[in-house]
Amino acid sequence: MSIFILGIESSCDDTSAAVTEDTCILANFTANQDIHKKFGGVVPELASRAHQQNIIPVIEHALKHANIDKNQLNAIAFTNGPGLLGSLLVGTSFAKAFALGLNIPLIGIDHIQAHVMAHFIQRVNEKKDIPEFPFLCLLISGGHTQIIKVIDHFKMDVIGQTIDDAAGEAFDKSAKILGLPYPGGPLIDKFAKEGDPKKFIFPHPSIAKLDFSFSGLKTSILYFIREQHNKDNEFIEKNKVDLCASIQKTITDILIQKLEKAVKMTGIKQVAIAGGVSANSGIRSALLKKQDTDGWKVFIPDLEFCTDNAAMIAVTGYFKYLQKEFTLQDISPYSRSKFK
Repeated sequence: MSIFILGIESSCDDTSAAVTEDTCILANFTANQDIHKKFGGVVPELASRAHQQNIIPVIEHALKHANIDKNQLNAIAFTNGPGLLGSLLVGTSFAKAFALGLNIPLIGIDHIQAHVMAHFIQRVNEKKDIPEFPFLCLLISGGHTQIIKVIDHFKMDVIGQTIDDAAGEAFDKSAKILGLPYPGGPLIDKFAKEGDPKKFIFPHPSIAKLDFSFSGLKTSILYFIREQHNKDNEFIEKNKVDLCASIQKTITDILIQKLEKAVKMTGIKQVAIAGGVSANSGIRSALLKKQDTDGWKVFIPDLEFCTDNAAMIAVTGYFKYLQKEFTLQDISPYSRSKFK
């Protein structure tokens, strides 16, 4: 008998709803918030207000597209954290009320865990290869950079993480230095395709074990750009594509080198990436090359499932439903990751 899960994601500035039948995605819709662009970043109060406006239409749209009546749902899964508390409260409150009204189980989902679980999403009439346990997952986003040893669906050990800034933040801050609008990470990826990645050399941090650091890289990029701009105020515009390509290559090399070390330490050659920055074409290409050069088996999520989305919440909810790992109505959202 099929299990239908409604997933709700509202951790930051995207309001997303999805419906799954077991692990198969029937609908996945997201309402974006363009209002933050003029502020150069997400404004929490504006984000929570937009979630209140978007959540009902998005859920209605997902149910309609999935051709599922709300009374057919077996459970409601929602992002419980980490994220912006105001945004999380909107999704949490709606999920609680909806589950209570339908008298079905409520399932709280950790956002970080869900990004990893995005690799288990299947599409209708399409069988996708999924990783076998154990596997390594490089989670890269605006707020997180972690190497996770995934032992099973719910046992995940962080074996490396950033000690300061995340890779996504390094992309966005570098873009800001270059005068690119928010969000700048995708623009660096766009311009990098036209540039020479070896034109400018930026230093790699020397961090022990499997941990990362990107604050020093951001500072070195800032000082370099400032120095060159003082010599030629058109330096950035003249060298924009090469700067983007060089920055992207530096961040990609740092990530891949740590993954190489993790594979060597653990002996695990099944490697996945997840999170918003896993949409970066340079990182995806570098990882795919490791299949040929080092014999890795690589898993890369569809672009739709890289950024924040409810499909990953729903499919994680499905596996929790099988274990009857349900959530009480007194649950509260949390802002900081529980994965350490």
